[in-house]
Amino acid sequence: MTTVLKHSYTIPCSIAFRDAVEALAARRQVNSGDLARSVLLVVPAAALEAFPDPGEPPPGEREVVMLKSGPAAGRPWRRKPRLQVRLPAGHSVGVIRRALALALALAAGEMTINLDSPRAVAANGARHADLEEELERLRTIVNVLAFEPLPDGVRSRDEALHVLGFAPGVRPDARMIRAKFRMLATVHHPDSPHGNHERMAQINAAMDFLRRSG
Repeated sequence: MTTVLKHSYTIPCSIAFRDAVEALAARRQVNSGDLARSVLLVVPAAALEAFPDPGEPPPGEREVVMLKSGPAAGRPWRRKPRLQVRLPAGHSVGVIRRALALALALAAGEMTINLDSPRAVAANGARHADLEEELERLRTIVNVLAFEPLPDGVRSRDEALHVLGFAPGVRPDARMIRAKFRMLATVHHPDSPHGNHERMAQINAAMDFLRRSG
């Protein structure tokens, strides 16, 4: 298992932006890095690059922090507001800031995103067209191979066997007749993609005739 080493990024931003990100992370019970990583994983890079970068803090906006180490430890220091974000190495500060801004916009309901890429939509559309074409081809085959309903209905055992698809002279047993009926009903039932009400009615009539005649 490969361990992904994380890098600590310093993200200059306005105080309002930083506070909003930290508040959202607290509500979601995650940290700022988790918010950014979630967006980076699901949003295409091109879409993220097109999202506005909230940018660095306005000129003159500074925060005061107490230095904790070095010769100046304990002294106040004015610096640009920032976020510390831990993520795998290789991201730019601007992309991370955009990802956090997008997370805020989504959480606020200011925008939605469609995760289907145009290529995926096109592929799905082409696949759907191929399936429709195949379904139409199967309908044509069924219509060509299916029996033509007898104009005067089923009047004899031979006609009943003909409707169920048995060749002339064949004398099937009850098990074979039931199996043939189930198969034809699956194809010709009006609720099936290839269904035909007239054929299904004659299949039922043939089965009833054979049951009555024994």
